[in-house]
Amino acid sequence: MTLTGAVFDGLEAMAEHDEFLPHKPGTKKQTHFTDFEGKTSFGMSVFNLSNAIMGSGILGLAFAMSNTGIILFIILLVFIAILSAYSIHLLLKSAGVVGIRAYEQLGNRAFGPPGKLLAGCIITVHNIGAMSSYLFIVKSELPLVIQAFLGRHENTGEWFLNGNYLIIIVSAFVILPLALMKQLGYLGYTSGFSLSCMVFFLISVIYKKFNIDCPLKDEHHNITSIADHYTTNDTDGFCDAKLFTINSQTAYTIPILAFAFVCHPEVLPIYTELRDATKKRMQTVANISIMAMFVMYLLTALFGYLTFYGAVESELLHTYSRVDPLDVLVLCVRLAVLVAVTLTVPVVLFPIRRALQQILFPEKPFHWARHIGIAVSLIFIVNLLVIFVPSIRDIFGIIGATSAPSLIFILPSIFYIRIVPEEQEPFRSRPKIQAACFAALGFIFMVMSLSFIITDWATGESRSGGGH
Repeated sequence: MTLTGAVFDGLEAMAEHDEFLPHKPGTKKQTHFTDFEGKTSFGMSVFNLSNAIMGSGILGLAFAMSNTGIILFIILLVFIAILSAYSIHLLLKSAGVVGIRAYEQLGNRAFGPPGKLLAGCIITVHNIGAMSSYLFIVKSELPLVIQAFLGRHENTGEWFLNGNYLIIIVSAFVILPLALMKQLGYLGYTSGFSLSCMVFFLISVIYKKFNIDCPLKDEHHNITSIADHYTTNDTDGFCDAKLFTINSQTAYTIPILAFAFVCHPEVLPIYTELRDATKKRMQTVANISIMAMFVMYLLTALFGYLTFYGAVESELLHTYSRVDPLDVLVLCVRLAVLVAVTLTVPVVLFPIRRALQQILFPEKPFHWARHIGIAVSLIFIVNLLVIFVPSIRDIFGIIGATSAPSLIFILPSIFYIRIVPEEQEPFRSRPKIQAACFAALGFIFMVMSLSFIITDWATGESRSGGGH
């Protein structure tokens, strides 16, 4: 993917390398949690970033396609993928100019301590929201999967069918041990496994396309009642693929797609740990990750939509369960998605811990007690939220609508405008004007998302969503 001004010239690349690894010849280099020589391979970095991109929003993409049509969906997805790569370019360029690979420190360089605090808080709140949404999926889906595997048609109340107990067990025995890893690079293996679970999900979606007839015939849902929800769809053309469609739901799909490639809090930590790190090499990691997720998103949406057409629900797996609640393949797919979502939580936790360390202990070297303490506290807080505050999803809906456009569009743009020196790029140069327009686009997405969520609350419906 060619991006304007994406590659440093040789002199800048040398300066970048010198600034990133500062130490005097002949002296032992002091290791610091934001500054050490990367040891993570290119492939593992791609796995980690791809895993960070891939959120639970993938389950809603077929529904999004049903409300835009195939052609408009592809245009929007291409547009958002290019914008996400450009956003990472801005972030890496800013990092390269000042030799900093921490989002919070870029905020400090651009706006002083308030900028550092703002960036740290946005990352913390956004990623806690993401962790909560993943654990909500585990809490609601895992009991149903266990129940179905046991062949039961209703929850009989045993402890192993209680979602609250299950998320505590999953957090303690899966998420916490992975979150205690010293470096993000070590999670490359679990990220690779998580992605393979989603590939299995994709293969199953493609396979099911050729095994399920439309319209759906099931005793629990009447197809005409589903059709009534989509005022622009009539039951005659219910099983026809629409190439281009606009309806009352179409505008809601734009924020879902806009946030489908959120991975920006993880970009700089992954950059820090990348072996032989240069801006060009990290941009290649980002481009490959975005391209891989683009293909996965597109194929999932396309085959999910071509299976159910107008009957597709906002959560794709629920639509399959309507056909046969005890279908073994669908149960395995649901389990695979749960595994993938669970293994993404530690990757999302790393930037929060890093942000908290930057804000609370900026000058302290790495210490295991602090490292473990922050991880345990974060997992404990998220578990409490998911168990005791059911409405937290609505609260994080608002927060996500504010933090996601800030992380993708607004902060990288204003950091770039403030950090890149005017001697190098004048304020009215094309790159800085592009960055300013990019920030304005972020504000538009933010206003759209917030207005849709408020409309949902006012009408008592739940239609809008986020990419994570």
